[in-house]
Amino acid sequence: MHPALMALALGGFGIGLTEFVIMGLLPEVARDFRVTIPVAAYLISGYALGVVVGALMLTAAVTHLRRKPVLVSLLLLFIAGNLISAVAPSYGVMMTGRITASLCHGAFFGIGSVVAADLVAPSKRAGAIATMFAGLTLANVLGVPFGTLIGQHFGWRATFLAVTGIGVLALISLILLVPHLAKPQGASLRAELRAFRSGQVWLSLAMTALGFGGLFASFTYMAPLMTQVAGYPSSALTWLLVLFGGGLFVGNILGGKAADRALMPSLIGLLTALTIILGLFTWTAQTPILAALTLLALGTTGFATVPGLQMRVLSFAGEANTLASAANIAAFNLGNAAGAYLAGLAIVHGYGYTSVNWVGAGLSGLGLLVAITANALHGQSGSPSRSTQGDHT
Repeated sequence: MHPALMALALGGFGIGLTEFVIMGLLPEVARDFRVTIPVAAYLISGYALGVVVGALMLTAAVTHLRRKPVLVSLLLLFIAGNLISAVAPSYGVMMTGRITASLCHGAFFGIGSVVAADLVAPSKRAGAIATMFAGLTLANVLGVPFGTLIGQHFGWRATFLAVTGIGVLALISLILLVPHLAKPQGASLRAELRAFRSGQVWLSLAMTALGFGGLFASFTYMAPLMTQVAGYPSSALTWLLVLFGGGLFVGNILGGKAADRALMPSLIGLLTALTIILGLFTWTAQTPILAALTLLALGTTGFATVPGLQMRVLSFAGEANTLASAANIAAFNLGNAAGAYLAGLAIVHGYGYTSVNWVGAGLSGLGLLVAITANALHGQSGSPSRSTQGDHT
């Protein structure tokens, strides 16, 4: 494994921790700033919107620059945002810190995906992307539970200071381990925008938003689903989160290997499995053991799609693929937001917490239809070149 991939994964770990750890600290944050928990939750929404804006606008501004200095600058932005959050004297300053940190998210994963893919042989590109995203999955497995624990014992500010420290370690690792890559040839905003002339790029973005949105339609409401439907006590949520996070980690690695062998067949198979699992969750949620096993399967299958979805966009975008890569990160986050919103509507209209799984199954099912359509339009290969190998099997 190229050592630079570990530096990218460490950066991904810190960014993933920043995004998700606040979910377990909302009561403490709300109490400190004297706001309601729903108002404190806007710190999550603000971050998500910042990810989308940063993924598109910030990446567009730096596409012509050398990638290592850009990644270094993005981590500096990440460190500054988390430090602001840690010392924020007011809710408004806290929101400023959250948005500042979020701006680096999409651009880091978008540009980092391109760098990771360029560091290895063409037949291992999806696996390299999976290695970088392993940091994000580990943030869910280890970082979020421990970050929440730190916040509950030493205050939520201590958690954000710890995340800031992780950002510093990631920055040092990136400076030392990531090679000085050549400036992208012919890189310009106009060249990057040409990638979006491809209908397959747009189909890939739709596949990402819909397919992955189905996962978050269910996961966003995991706590009430597992406590009020499956019957687990609130104290069990920590290990259930670890279980789900373990599924994310395993699925990410397996998904990278599957995408390197056969990109479109693996994506179609995984989206089919994800749709079925979400549909079954409506019934398995009634039984504690089956609910836990389904949660594990949901995390594994859902995140197994990530390397392939990112790889497909890179393949069809061509050489000028940095902005398209970042746009796919934005698509992930748009899918997350849309899935959570639509599932929330189902709950508000009285269909119960299990209805979120039907919403998720519907979204992932639409993603599957997009995948089948895209593959049929392009032909059996599902890839524009031999660079994605297994697509031709």
